[in-house]
Amino acid sequence: MTKVITKELVDLATAGENSQQVIETLAQRIDTTGRISNYEGYLQSVLDREELTSTAIGFGIAIPHGKSPHVKECTVAFGRLSQPVDWNSLDGKEVEMAFLLAVPEECAGDEHLKIIAGLSRKLVHEDFREMLRTSASEEEIVQVINDSLATVLN
Repeated sequence: MTKVITKELVDLATAGENSQQVIETLAQRIDTTGRISNYEGYLQSVLDREELTSTAIGFGIAIPHGKSPHVKECTVAFGRLSQPVDWNSLDGKEVEMAFLLAVPEECAGDEHLKIIAGLSRKLVHEDFREMLRTSASEEEIVQVINDSLATVLN
């Protein structure tokens, strides 16, 4: 299985003044890796999902996601924001980190829910969040995210 995240999908200084700009920036990263066939179509699926309810889960983290026919393979992009963004979070805190999920529409089961669950189990641990906040290495972030998702995706 292809890794859901690679170092090309990690941005340690994601620019954006609002949630939509952050989503657009991370979606462009996914697009440049060739994992989506239509940037605009995929982006719209994420923005439509955002309108339903905030994907900011607390702890300064958001997990926006889109299930779309324009996605070729399950993908996670990670962005550490260069400045915190108001994302209408459940705990009222601004978002400092975002995981953007891209899931093929025809994916068996609810792959995006498995990814969200796998990430959420790790994100409740302060040491995991701290590593994501402070690591200077894209490779280290890729390793811990892939490791945290290995059991839910296999």
